[in-house]
Amino acid sequence: MDPEVAGGPDDGVRRAIEAILMVAVDPVEPNLLAQLLEMPTRRVEAVCDGLADWYEAEGRGFALVRVGGGYRFQSHPDQASWVERFVLEGQHSRLTAAALETLAIVAYKQPISRAQVSAIRGVDVDTVIRTLAQRGYIEEVSRDPGPGNALMFGTTREFLVRMGIDRLADLPSLGDFVPGPEVVEALERGLLAGPDVVDAEVPVDDRS
Repeated sequence: MDPEVAGGPDDGVRRAIEAILMVAVDPVEPNLLAQLLEMPTRRVEAVCDGLADWYEAEGRGFALVRVGGGYRFQSHPDQASWVERFVLEGQHSRLTAAALETLAIVAYKQPISRAQVSAIRGVDVDTVIRTLAQRGYIEEVSRDPGPGNALMFGTTREFLVRMGIDRLADLPSLGDFVPGPEVVEALERGLLAGPDVVDAEVPVDDRS
């Protein structure tokens, strides 16, 4: 066992943090831990980071991660296959493709109105928006100052927790999903020249 983690002067602090996080339902913010343990927030963060590194070095099946602005225990990503076997198929209802598309639009374009989401997707999204709000993934964050004062939606802390990220800036860049300039150029040439050229130069995987 790492002497820096167990048996040292901070051993009581580490054990207290482990105990609190073990019973917590939601991620616990470091400033709350600091208040409970009566110590600076930076010290709490350092202890949590040290624990996280130790668990990783020990090859534990769980990890201490920072998500949604707080710390929590969760299963290690490389144990996902075993966790999936444990969780019965269909035990939890999954989001539909339409819901996932809508959630992605809200996440990257927030704050955004229901009408704006509908315009992007090309379909009515009232039911999907309602479902996402009921699941706690999105919420009303403001009103559009323009005509109609439409409700504007944004993602919630629960969304961050479910995504396993600490803040919206941790979302993958949209550039990762955009085709490279050579693909775009080939598509443009094909569109200008006709469908035969498109088929010849750019094999299109029709998965829409």
